Amino acid sequence: MELISVIVCPLLTIFLILLIVRVIFSWIPRPPEPLMPVEKFSRTTTEWAVEPLRKVIPPVRMGAVALDLSIIVLFLGVNILQGLICR
Repeated sequence: MELISVIVCPLLTIFLILLIVRVIFSWIPRPPEPLMPVEKFSRTTTEWAVEPLRKVIPPVRMGAVALDLSIIVLFLGVNILQGLICR
C-alpha cells in the first residue's frame, strides 16, 4: 500500500495543479503567446477526466456567464481520493 501512495500521491498532486492552471487559463480570453504551450498542456492532460463529467453535469447559467461545475466536482473528487490514499 505504501508503494502505491508513493507513486499515486505525487501524481494526484500534479493533476490538481494542472486543474488549477486550467481554471486560471480559462479566465484569460487569450493567453500571451509564451504561455500557450502551458495552457495547451494543462488542457490536454486534464481533458480526459473533465469531458465525461461535462457530459453528465451541464454548466450552470448565471446571466451571461456559465459556471462549469464539472471541474469543481473533479477537483473535489481528486481531493477526497488524495485524502483517502495519501495519509
